[in-house]
Amino acid sequence: MSTTPTEASRTDRKPRPRLLHGLNWLVVRQHRASILAVLALTALGALWIVYQRGQMHDALVAVGWPKKPLDQSMSSGGLMLTVNALSALPVVLAVFLGATLISTDQEHGTAQLVTTQSVSRRRWLTTKLFWCYLMVTVCGVGLSALFTWWWEPYRSAFSFVWYSGPVFDNTGPVLPALCLFLTAAGIAIGLLLRRVLMSMVVTFGFAIAVEVAWGLVRESLASPRMINYPLNANPPAELDDMYEMDRWVSSSDGTLFGYFHCSGLKTEAAANACVKENGIVDNVVKYLGYDQMPAMQWTGAGFLLLGTIALTVFTLWWTSRRPL
Repeated sequence: MSTTPTEASRTDRKPRPRLLHGLNWLVVRQHRASILAVLALTALGALWIVYQRGQMHDALVAVGWPKKPLDQSMSSGGLMLTVNALSALPVVLAVFLGATLISTDQEHGTAQLVTTQSVSRRRWLTTKLFWCYLMVTVCGVGLSALFTWWWEPYRSAFSFVWYSGPVFDNTGPVLPALCLFLTAAGIAIGLLLRRVLMSMVVTFGFAIAVEVAWGLVRESLASPRMINYPLNANPPAELDDMYEMDRWVSSSDGTLFGYFHCSGLKTEAAANACVKENGIVDNVVKYLGYDQMPAMQWTGAGFLLLGTIALTVFTLWWTSRRPL
């Protein structure tokens, strides 16, 4: 008796259940290479940060930290590589994921094929955007959380201060917000230009411009504080870890003079006479405090997320009015 399965038995076999169905399955299958690349990048980045954190911990314990204060901040090739890679992450995602998401389908004609089927154009595009943004969020949030976990307990040992780009932009909500905004911008640029290579080049230029502009507006994300303390006294403790924006000296009636108004004179006697003549009694510092960092980060992330929403709405509106 033959044991060869008949055609009927083959057709009766139940298909394996899938986690995804319909359009979600189609989009994930189409972009499976990009999704796997982003997940692999996230996993490798996470392992690297965990390893580097352990290396720093061992080095600090070896010199007696925290009981013994450090003479200088620690820096290593691994730390520099980490902050440079995290700073480049939003640009990489924008160029290789955002700029190619729709422009590839437009250039190869896939967009026209899909939109002539039973699935509506808006549903197809919304599904693609959902999976793209999900991957970007997972990558940005995961790596930002791990770098924050590394930086916060060892911040006094870092060679980067809190208000610098390598720390401010790569911890908390800023990194995922930057990734989402630049990816959304790349998608919009690819939609408009309709060519993959051109879209990637323009997106790269736009992303670099945004990174530069972001560095210029970073200090505007919170209201600066002012503090007075006696002219020859040590700075108060609340000025520890501050970002100094400006500094003056002032008289008892509150009149401000440039910080080097008297100290820039040639002799000490002339400087003392200048101080006495102008009635200068206080130092005045305009600054941002370390305790303002979380509010600054969430404010900046809020603006970036609003930009992401605006770009996404524009993308959906544009595709509903014009053929792909």
